[in-house]
Amino acid sequence: MDHLQAIRSFVEIADQGSLTRAAETLDLSRAMVSRHLEGLERWLGTRLLHRTTRRVSLSEAGLEALPRLRQMLDLAADLQALAGAHRSEPTGKLRITTSLSFAVSCLTQALVDFQALHPRIALELLTVDRAVDLVGERIDLAVRITNRLDDGVVARRLASCRSVLCASPAYLAQHGRPERPEDLRAHACITHAFGARAEYRLRREGRLAAVGVSGPLSGNETAVLRQAALAGAGIAMLPSYFVGDDLRHGALVRLLPEHEPEPLGIHAVYLSRQHQPQPLKLLIDFLAQRFGGETAPWDRPLAVPAPPCAKARSPRR
Repeated sequence: MDHLQAIRSFVEIADQGSLTRAAETLDLSRAMVSRHLEGLERWLGTRLLHRTTRRVSLSEAGLEALPRLRQMLDLAADLQALAGAHRSEPTGKLRITTSLSFAVSCLTQALVDFQALHPRIALELLTVDRAVDLVGERIDLAVRITNRLDDGVVARRLASCRSVLCASPAYLAQHGRPERPEDLRAHACITHAFGARAEYRLRREGRLAAVGVSGPLSGNETAVLRQAALAGAGIAMLPSYFVGDDLRHGALVRLLPEHEPEPLGIHAVYLSRQHQPQPLKLLIDFLAQRFGGETAPWDRPLAVPAPPCAKARSPRR
């Protein structure tokens, strides 16, 4: 019996919840996947799955074995990569997730440039407006913009995400310009539909203050908030990587520049430092160099020749 292939079949069945779907993913017949499962159960001396005509579920032994068998697959992949590193290019597939705004503004171009260096690494980019379950959705890398990371994950800080308070010239001509943070309470503020209370967290001279705000429009995606601000719906707090061009061209006007919105961290989030696949390590190192430094590339002065999120020197292979 090919033990590694049998382990792959079991892990895929556990992920898919179905022998049929596992067979389709592995490009094997259902009968072959079933034989792999039976052989693995004989080898381990225990039943790993409860099977009925409609569904499969993990037994208690299967629940205990699954993470260890995943580690065995990771270790085997590492050994294969190590053995072939001197004679072959990095190969594999990575599933990546981030917000739509960061994907459009920065990450997609970075991934294209990464693949130019490593053409045999396939990438799948998923854009979502929520923190995904890395295990349940089989995500290799999440690029998250937050100051609150989940327990049980590993994170490497890539850059700081700075935001600006801004509004369209049309809105300001009609409603006036706030001069103090407290003035925001009298304005229509476009807010993110996340959390129980709408507030802007502003910092001045090291002191952080939260200002409760309200308005007739909120949304769960940064791209929607930007479009609403451009349309004159009100004042919005938006990341500088997403509205830099709008500010430079005058489509949006920065407000209260002496009161900086609380910066957030941009993190590469993954499950484990142990048995890390070579493609994942290469990608994380690439993004850290691409976006890293004291100031993120999109926040650097306009005198710098490179435009926001432009190409950085790629790491040596």
